[in-house]
Amino acid sequence: MLRPQIVMQPELILSPSDFVAITNQTLEYALGIVCIEGEIANFRISKNKWLYFDVIDEESKVSFFGTIYHLPGPLENGMVVKVAGRPHLHNKFGFSISVQTITPSGEGSIKKLLDALRLKLEREGLFEMERKRPIKYPPKRIGLITSLQSAAYADFIKILNARWPFLTAEVYNVLVQGDGAPSEIVQAIEYFNTITYDIDALVIIRGGGSDDDLSAFNDERVVRKIAGSRIPTLVAIGHEINLSLGELVADIRASTPSNAAELMVPDLPFERKYLQQSKALLVEYLNKPIKAEENQLEHAKLSLKRNLQMIFDTEKQKIENFKELLIAYNPNNVLKRGYSLLRKEGRIIKIASIKVNDIITITTQHIDLEAQIVSVNKNGKN
Repeated sequence: MLRPQIVMQPELILSPSDFVAITNQTLEYALGIVCIEGEIANFRISKNKWLYFDVIDEESKVSFFGTIYHLPGPLENGMVVKVAGRPHLHNKFGFSISVQTITPSGEGSIKKLLDALRLKLEREGLFEMERKRPIKYPPKRIGLITSLQSAAYADFIKILNARWPFLTAEVYNVLVQGDGAPSEIVQAIEYFNTITYDIDALVIIRGGGSDDDLSAFNDERVVRKIAGSRIPTLVAIGHEINLSLGELVADIRASTPSNAAELMVPDLPFERKYLQQSKALLVEYLNKPIKAEENQLEHAKLSLKRNLQMIFDTEKQKIENFKELLIAYNPNNVLKRGYSLLRKEGRIIKIASIKVNDIITITTQHIDLEAQIVSVNKNGKN
């Protein structure tokens, strides 16, 4: 009977570095990015930069490593979260998962996280009215951060063009929900804040949805980027009843994307009608004093005409009176009434000046008489 032969496999001997490399390649190939949901434990931040925590359930725990830039808001032990990341075996610190995204899981955890972040930002004064800045009205150029596929974008642009077609909107297309949305929104805000030409306002919009759909705008990274923008911000997220932290730190909050367009620019048809009405009122206002002056000039003209007529009539009457006097005192008329003129040496003289032996000329209406005075009787005396 032949005995079976045992074939010995060659022993695989790896260095620690080789084992780490092969393990990471295997993990990368087999798993890629994993998402683990559980309760946070052993949460800590090192050097105000590095993030360490475990996600646990009743029987197991998984360690995670990341940076504070992955934080969606304040985290603490006991919160239930979903963490996406890449499994990784570190050559010195052992196995952990490198964090890609952290999302609160469950209504209680989400609310707890949101309330904690709201309180934190409020204490920092990011909601204060004193830090709100006005937006140029109407703006010439805006940076618009939204999803080009969204109804919010279509509504905003439609109303904007109908109201004020003179505005230029430069659009940065981003995800507005989901794990990748916060980082894309942050990147868009950074882009507009680093370009060299002037942007009058930064507008961030999306339509309504569930609290989970709108969670990107409660992400601490997004909220702080909005608060720190050098360009004045207008944020409109969801409907009237929705209110995100991003809206609270913005310089202006609009109730809806449509309302954002209405707040940002005037209504051109209304402005034209208003200008026409203003023009009519201005013309009427300017015409009032002109008409008043015209009426006053007309009254003055009539008054002057009456006064001149009175003066003319008075002077005319004076002339008539003088004419009658002239007629009355005309020597020829006096002569017609039987009187005569006395002349001496061609000059008219008075009777009182006549002396004896004077030679005088007596002029009557029809004849002149030469006479010599032989005697002068005054008051019946020689």
